[in-house]
Amino acid sequence: MKRSYRAGLSTTAVVDAALAIIDEHGADALTLAAVAQHTGVAPPSLYKHVGGLAELRTLVGARVLEEMTDRFTRAALGRSGDEAVEVLMHAYRAYVTEHPARYATAPADALHDPRTAEAGRRLLEVFLAVLRGYGLTDSAAIHTTRCLRAVVHGFASIEASGGFGLPQDLDESYAQLVRMTIASLPRSG
Repeated sequence: MKRSYRAGLSTTAVVDAALAIIDEHGADALTLAAVAQHTGVAPPSLYKHVGGLAELRTLVGARVLEEMTDRFTRAALGRSGDEAVEVLMHAYRAYVTEHPARYATAPADALHDPRTAEAGRRLLEVFLAVLRGYGLTDSAAIHTTRCLRAVVHGFASIEASGGFGLPQDLDESYAQLVRMTIASLPRSG
């Protein structure tokens, strides 16, 4: 769907257009020409708002991390322990299955790129806050965060790509995975 952005085109609007293209056609369809067409401007006009395709991809990745952080924070807010982990895992899966192409643009190494590091740190903090309820801090919290991320990313990515072809209910499989993950977390006392 082409929208007219001519008046008021901004970096935010360019990123919005890029996300719309990614959602509709996949990450490989993101080009400056496609964004220009989507926004109704000539491609050179985009350079007033982004330095090029590489910068646009970075801005898109940062936006995706911000969206995930917002969603996961809202899900976990006011919850603790097992309940917080469960809602976090469900919110993560829901984001991936609702926005598989968008999710694929999230930088795996966000903390190592100064342009996405802040967004990556905020997302990491959601996980660390949830895990503090288990007494996990420092390295133990990082290792557990990695495990949680790998579990959810793996399941949701396979699901989004249609990789689970057998007829058994995916929600039931995921609920079992959530229970197994929660059972693996440390218990005090």
